[in-house]
Amino acid sequence: MANSTLTALITGGTSGIGRATANKLAQLGVYVLVVGRSAERGKKTVDEIRAAGGKADFLASDLRDAASAGEVANKAIELGNGHVDILINNAGIYPFGPTHEMSEEQFDRVFSLNVKVPYFLVAELAPLMAKRGKGAIVNLSTMAAEYGSAGMSLYGSSKAAINLLTKTWTAEYGPSGVRVNAVSPGPTRTEGTDAMGEGLEQLAAQGPAHRPATPDEIAEAIVFLATDRSSFIYGAKLAVDGGRTAI
Repeated sequence: MANSTLTALITGGTSGIGRATANKLAQLGVYVLVVGRSAERGKKTVDEIRAAGGKADFLASDLRDAASAGEVANKAIELGNGHVDILINNAGIYPFGPTHEMSEEQFDRVFSLNVKVPYFLVAELAPLMAKRGKGAIVNLSTMAAEYGSAGMSLYGSSKAAINLLTKTWTAEYGPSGVRVNAVSPGPTRTEGTDAMGEGLEQLAAQGPAHRPATPDEIAEAIVFLATDRSSFIYGAKLAVDGGRTAI
């Protein structure tokens, strides 16, 4: 891979918003590395990108702790000829339910994937971006981190941590040319949210758009923040939620 080619690492990149983002970045000539648990979905995603003329590889990982984050980062650096230019922290889980029904195991799983893994991926990759004087990190948040909502204690609080980390990482790495921003989606129709059934439509109806987003609509915002189209945007949180948090 030529050094002039940008390399993007996308966690949760084999389905939903992550896959849509991988496709769009590949169309721009970015070499995309998609991380996921399923080899089958990984192969399908990579094959689709390559068939369209893009460059992609799949990294298998369950991304559950600092060690797995470090392994993925090191492999991405190796495949990227020594650098990763774009990091998309997209992988996440979102169990819903009252606080008193959540177990410690669920708590640990949510905060491990939603907070710990992004934290240590940034710890591995942001200093290298800073050394090169340029890089972009986009964190996936959620509108549920903006207001109190019954059943969203675990998911919402994990993403509220991501919102704060977006600002902190901007303070730490922004002066060296690393832009860190967040995208805050509203209800989005993906493989992961299909299980919500009518609940997704009901949630979406609370916003002015009155409908769920498509993965492509969220991916457009991610790609905007990951590329030089947003070269003067640092530490921002872009709401892509159909207007829900505006009212």
